[in-house]
Amino acid sequence: MTSLVIYEDNARLRQSIELLLGEGSGFSVAGSYDNCDEVVSQIETLLPGLVIMDIDMPGIGGIEGVRRIKASYPDIKVIMYTVFDDDSRIFDCICAGADGYLLKNTSPVKFINSLHELMEGGIPMSPFVAQKVFQHFRKNTGTENKFNITEREKGILELLVRGNSYKMIADKCSISVDTVKKHLQNIYHKLHVNCGTEAVAKALQHKIVKLD
Repeated sequence: MTSLVIYEDNARLRQSIELLLGEGSGFSVAGSYDNCDEVVSQIETLLPGLVIMDIDMPGIGGIEGVRRIKASYPDIKVIMYTVFDDDSRIFDCICAGADGYLLKNTSPVKFINSLHELMEGGIPMSPFVAQKVFQHFRKNTGTENKFNITEREKGILELLVRGNSYKMIADKCSISVDTVKKHLQNIYHKLHVNCGTEAVAKALQHKIVKLD
């Protein structure tokens, strides 16, 4: 069971998330807060595997909260859960190190499934957010391959960018999860990154994958 911490300034919504992620969800809520001004000390005390982060909160706000978490605890997964779908906030969150981005109109079932996908190695995004990301990076995609990524690796990297978990990638490519992990290790090495989030950011930045 994965422990998590919630940062959400709307008390009613915060309580609803706690109830949703109660018994039977596969998660346990270790703490919930209405701001992230003390985020580093709170994370140090609770050491969750996952953080659910709102953007617009009193104090430093969610984007700076993600940045501080990732600076001290890069392995902790952080998913944004917000009403904001504008380009600037989406990309600010990705650059800060967010591992996923869900809008608050996401259905409860999809919300829980997305959290599980995240913990399995995927990078979940609401469809509208994913579309924005793809549109932003679609022009001039794949014009150079200075990282020597193979076509097979490009295909796997594209699936990762689109938010697929290791298991989903394995199913779609008809290979084992271990083979997926081996390909991703090779990709991380070629891109000089340490994790999936960094790989996705670099793939988008350098237009390595095709997002037709």
